[in-house]
Amino acid sequence: MTDASARTPPAAWRMLGLGVAAQASGTLVVSTPAYLIPLLHADHGMPLSQAGLLAAAPTIGMVLTLVAWGALADRFGERWVIAVGLALTGVFAVLAGFADGYLWLGVFLGFGGAASASANAASGRVVVGWFPRERRGLAMGIRQMSQPLGVAAGALIVPPLAAADGAAAPLWMAGVVALAVSCACAIGIRDPHRAPRTEPGTGRPPGNPYARDSFLTRIHVVSALLVVPQFTLSIFGLVWLTTGLGWPASTAGFVIAAAQFIGAFGRIGIGVLSDRLGTRVGLLRGVALSGIVSMLLLALVAACGWGAAAAVMLVVASAVSVADNGLAFTSVAEAASPSWSGKALGIQNTGQFLAASAVGPSIGMLITIVGYPFTFALVSLAPLASLVLVPARDREWAEPEPADPSPPTRGDRSVPSS
Repeated sequence: MTDASARTPPAAWRMLGLGVAAQASGTLVVSTPAYLIPLLHADHGMPLSQAGLLAAAPTIGMVLTLVAWGALADRFGERWVIAVGLALTGVFAVLAGFADGYLWLGVFLGFGGAASASANAASGRVVVGWFPRERRGLAMGIRQMSQPLGVAAGALIVPPLAAADGAAAPLWMAGVVALAVSCACAIGIRDPHRAPRTEPGTGRPPGNPYARDSFLTRIHVVSALLVVPQFTLSIFGLVWLTTGLGWPASTAGFVIAAAQFIGAFGRIGIGVLSDRLGTRVGLLRGVALSGIVSMLLLALVAACGWGAAAAVMLVVASAVSVADNGLAFTSVAEAASPSWSGKALGIQNTGQFLAASAVGPSIGMLITIVGYPFTFALVSLAPLASLVLVPARDREWAEPEPADPSPPTRGDRSVPSS
């Protein structure tokens, strides 16, 4: 087998860096309103319900447009979808800073989130297109760090900036960042070379991969189920440590930050492992099994009130709960044909966002009724259900072999086929 490092063109790492920057900058715009809630509530008297709706507006916009952006990436390529989408994201963020009244603020935030979905849908295609199969797990693991990077940037920058200069300043800042990254992507991204968009051996355009078998549908459902423990812990982990176990907020915040940090690098580790073992779904099955065990152990320490063990298990369970993301995204991109991968990744994201939006109210109600320990135990049913849905083996769309075994290349646009 050819060494993977020799088959990875240097330009691929530039595409990966720009893809991470694109999604991180979009995430910064989407997450900024959530960090404005304390200012809007305390200083402007906005009810928490209304502030929460404003914070959710970008996410609502994303859910509505992910598949459409993916279809555009399938049709026109990744470069301009990402560049134009981020430019619109920046423009709407800046307009939100100038908005007169909360209605227009919500409208512009919604449009900004809708535009930012371009990076979610197209950046995964760039990674898969430029990296050989033996390096895609690593590359997609790095790409999956973009969301926590964007969220972390917002947490560090938005609150002090808003306190010093008001709610508009963070929106302008996020918009300028998105516009700058948009220019960088327009200059630096090159759409990967793609084989002729025909079915191998037939010469016909690729058919709908969802009609061929249930592989993609099963991966989507598995990912939606595995979102349940992930968002249960990210939303209610801090609340459990502070109100359930009586921890100081600073100590609890350190534990949550450690969990996010370890989980982010865990995505890279699991991606590298999938490259070495040559399987995505095999590891996905292992992640689902680990999710069952970790949530049950978390329920046990929660019931016993063991403080130190609670911190350890919360970190472990949080890291396990995000380990599936890169595996699932890589599986979807590899299984869909070049004519369908953008739409498939958009559907993948949409399913996860819809599942995540249901976690807050439903799990919050469950905690109110039965408490944290029993809720954690019940959440383990989600990875248990996913375990039986994980496909038996990986599937990859087979690119047709070129007629000329040594086709001419065009600079860094040519990528060795995997």
